[in-house]
This record gives sequence, structure tokens and C-alpha cells, in this order.
Amino acid sequence: MLEILVEFDRSTHSIGALREAAYRIIREASCQIDAVGDRYLCRLTPKQAPVSAGTEDLREHFLDLVTDEILREKVAAETSGVRDVILALAFGALATQQEDARA
Repeated sequence: MLEILVEFDRSTHSIGALREAAYRIIREASCQIDAVGDRYLCRLTPKQAPVSAGTEDLREHFLDLVTDEILREKVAAETSGVRDVILALAFGALATQQEDARA
């Protein structure tokens, strides 16, 4: 069985990003993630036997998904304060409307 091994440094890649990327590639490959020392080892097993060029394509696609998930985490962390304020204002306005409707 063909297996594609992709390694990541645990200090620069979160397990959450790897899990999200594994989920997003689930139609194309299964992904087993193991923590070994200071590395994460991701073993991709294609659902269909790819030709040799397809193996590199699948690896690159997984790397792209991991990069995308890391960026999503970064944006979420940087905007969490603004998001919390927006939610507080939205729910505060909703609560005020419900109180006005009861009166």
C-alpha cells in the first residue's frame, strides 16, 4: 500500500491545523498523524492508487491545506477581540429588542 509521509515541526505547526487539513483531504486520502519527538508525522494513504506524479500532487495539496489552516488559526487569534465585541453588541441589541417586545 502506497504511503506518503509528510513531516512537520511541532513548534511551528499545531495539531489542530493538521487535523483540519486531514479532514479536508479525506475524499482523496486517509491521514494518520503521529507525534514523534519534536515532529508530527502525517502518513497519507491515497484512496485510489495515484501515478507517481499524483503522489507529489497529493503531498502538495496536503501542504497547501495545512498552510491554509495555519493562516485561519492566525486570523482567528488576531481578530478574536473584534469578533467578541461584535457578538456582544449583536446579542445585546437582540436582548434589548426582546425586552421592548415584552413591554
